[in-house]
Amino acid sequence: MSQVNIGNLFPEVKDIQEEDLRKSVISVWEDAVELGGWKASDLHEIPFTLLIPDCSVSLVDHTRAVTKTALAIADILMDSYGDKVKIDRDILIAGSILHDVGKLLEYTRESGEVVKSALGALLRHPFSGQALAFKHGLPPQVLHMIAYHSKEGDLGKRSIEAIIVHHADFVNFEPLKETAGS
Repeated sequence: MSQVNIGNLFPEVKDIQEEDLRKSVISVWEDAVELGGWKASDLHEIPFTLLIPDCSVSLVDHTRAVTKTALAIADILMDSYGDKVKIDRDILIAGSILHDVGKLLEYTRESGEVVKSALGALLRHPFSGQALAFKHGLPPQVLHMIAYHSKEGDLGKRSIEAIIVHHADFVNFEPLKETAGS
């Protein structure tokens, strides 16, 4: 595997104040790259979704957009409501950066095309991503965000950070899906 500099891919990881959490987030991405059989050069070519035909937005670009959107939402909520809304910024950043990491296991490359992997046919990315994060000792709050960020979390109670990432993710998906359909 070629060396992957996660800090360069996701500069927002440097905003995680707690050093162990920051290192664990990086380790999860490095492990996902290796387990998925990807190379560093692949990461900007992996589409963030297979639901949009010929999707030109990479998983890296989508993850960064979701992270930036989540931080903007958190800033507005804290500015508007002060102490009435408690948001753990480190947890929010970690969960945002990791929300789709399981796609490195859900997808594979066949004949030059990114497609659903055998694992991905059985487990969607919230499950594989949460398992990877658990393996690396991420706190339960981050595991919760990964597992609950998508439709799989619709029947459960989401934390404030999970609510933010859930909406940030869909805000960065639905407009692209609509544009592709027109």
